[in-house]
Amino acid sequence: MKKLIYSDWVRRLQILLTSTALSVSVFTTTTGTSEVWANSKNQVIAQKIQTLQQSDKRWIQIDLSKQRLIAWQGDRVVYGSAISSGKKSTPTLIGTFNIQSKFKTTRMRGRGYDVPNVPHAMFYQGNYGIHGAYWHKRFGTPVSHGCVNLAPKHAKWLFEWASVGTPVVIQK
Repeated sequence: MKKLIYSDWVRRLQILLTSTALSVSVFTTTTGTSEVWANSKNQVIAQKIQTLQQSDKRWIQIDLSKQRLIAWQGDRVVYGSAISSGKKSTPTLIGTFNIQSKFKTTRMRGRGYDVPNVPHAMFYQGNYGIHGAYWHKRFGTPVSHGCVNLAPKHAKWLFEWASVGTPVVIQK
């Protein structure tokens, strides 16, 4: 009987040690994977920029660290403006997208906001978009709920210049 209890205890200890080792292994692998994922995402963005600059296409580049939007045609800058991107609690998406829809004016609602008549909205991923913001003048500072805010006159210019399908590249 004593031998049976002892072997059961040893078996449980082995299971505990094995699961602990497996957890540490998964944690280490996951941490390494996120770094690789971030590097590969940056590489995809860099490759997309290079491809667009070698074309004659119109495209939009948004630099979140500089809070700047640049409109390009191939490798030629055609327009630039200060922006307000998402604040830390509601960040702007990073990656490569395309303008999916355009609205001369729209109503935008979310947690803690309900704004009518938002001018010159162009959506590139679900509810994430580039649009005019008449309710603040803090361009150059992240203050939005994830969208890219422009002064209304700059949003109007971009809205008239870009079409559905125009590439949008957003980087840190």
